[in-house]
Amino acid sequence: MPRVKQPLTDDSIKVRQLSHYQFSWVAGEPGTRGTFTLQLVLDEGAWEEVLTVEADDADVLQDLLENTKTVHYDVARRTLMFGVTATGN
Repeated sequence: MPRVKQPLTDDSIKVRQLSHYQFSWVAGEPGTRGTFTLQLVLDEGAWEEVLTVEADDADVLQDLLENTKTVHYDVARRTLMFGVTATGN
């Protein structure tokens, strides 16, 4: 069994599985655009992240999140990864 460098903390886990998500919209000043945010709940609440997204990105992300069974998030790179596919498939 490989030795795991200790201590293992929440901050040392770099890739987490998305459990839940919530889009929000915050109104801007009069005459300006609002701001979309995407809250990610990872590993059943062990970690949370809030991303600011453009309206077009929010639309695409909503479709991806609705249609992908397994989603992971790389905390260090702030990257959503959609789906897991075995090689050769």
